[in-house]
Amino acid sequence: MPMSAPATAQTRSPDPGSQPQSPAQAAAQDKVFIPGFWDPAQRPDKPDLSAIRVIRFLTEDDYPPMHFLTEEGKLAGFNVDLARAVCDALSVACTVQARRWDTLFDALREGRGDAIVASLRVTPKLRESYGFTSPYLRTPARFVGRAGAALDPSPAALAGKTVAVVARSAHEDFVETFFPQAQRKPFDDLDRARAALMRGDVDLLFADGLTMAIWLNGQEAGDCCAFVGGPYQESRWFGEGVAIATRKNEVVLRRAIDWALQRVAERGVYAEIYLRYFPVGFY
Repeated sequence: MPMSAPATAQTRSPDPGSQPQSPAQAAAQDKVFIPGFWDPAQRPDKPDLSAIRVIRFLTEDDYPPMHFLTEEGKLAGFNVDLARAVCDALSVACTVQARRWDTLFDALREGRGDAIVASLRVTPKLRESYGFTSPYLRTPARFVGRAGAALDPSPAALAGKTVAVVARSAHEDFVETFFPQAQRKPFDDLDRARAALMRGDVDLLFADGLTMAIWLNGQEAGDCCAFVGGPYQESRWFGEGVAIATRKNEVVLRRAIDWALQRVAERGVYAEIYLRYFPVGFY
């Protein structure tokens, strides 16, 4: 199954790119690590695009800052801007249409769109039926602690510490495997786990880094908390990454999008889009 919209998805909000930045936000961006997924030593040839006149991207509209509707009803978000940058790099026309999450793959399969750009986590099951570009984002796991708390998330340092996790999740399994001396405290959902961290009922929370970055950058967190330690990206627990899906036989289109994504990264456009939507980095 594709990645479902995380519990942190908020109500529709204005385009983050249209909001003025405070000096503190600008300074924070200087410290944000920009991930890279393309090898600069690889210089693939530009595919023959003579058969491609337009790319019809499909997405969803209720998972800010990845894809959402602004107050003016315009589609915006990281995925949306990246799709448009791909079309600019390829010099082809581009449309980005929002559909309900559970209809995206049906629309692609039935030819009502050419590619899905909706924070899809690639899985072996999905690869059986669809083609995917190279990853353009990974969602590492991160520890989050109370602001100002000096706690090194090493196995030894977490011995006896209480770590909140979502029950029966990959994050719970990861903590159990690599931090066996920590006291795991499972919660039914992420909202309850975050509330426990804010109250100080647990020492740390271990969860999806992207989801937590969105929360930390929002008003709900109230500057209570911050990332602790570095990212964890083991694919066995946290997947292959986020990619763009096409119909399986659309080989030329996938190569074209991959070529364009690398151009977007080389030109610094990917970094601009990333910082626009993730002032709190999650790597």
